[in-house]
Amino acid sequence: MAASYEFPSDLLAGQEELHQVRAELLALLKRLPWSVEPLDGFSDDTGWRKVERPASPGWTQDEQAEVEKLRRRERELAVFVSCHRFWNEVAAEDRMDARTRLKHVHEDERNEQKEN
Repeated sequence: MAASYEFPSDLLAGQEELHQVRAELLALLKRLPWSVEPLDGFSDDTGWRKVERPASPGWTQDEQAEVEKLRRRERELAVFVSCHRFWNEVAAEDRMDARTRLKHVHEDERNEQKEN
């Protein structure tokens, strides 16, 4: 049977916020124009597949600031989670399994709630 881990609450909270920030960043990037700077559209069918992009108005200063804010927070959280003191308590050969379990702990909890 696989090992279970007693993750500290701050590590769990940091991982959950990291998931949330990444989802928010991804949603924002999907809404924004394809180019940060204003650029003309183009069509290129000389490669192995055709690539087309409409003209891009670029991102506003507010949009650029929001993306930077989310990326900065994502980096902070990634460092917090990956360098947390908890990992020193886990045997080196078990760290990959523990890290994977941490990434999915909230999904597992939701699945357990659905089953009950």
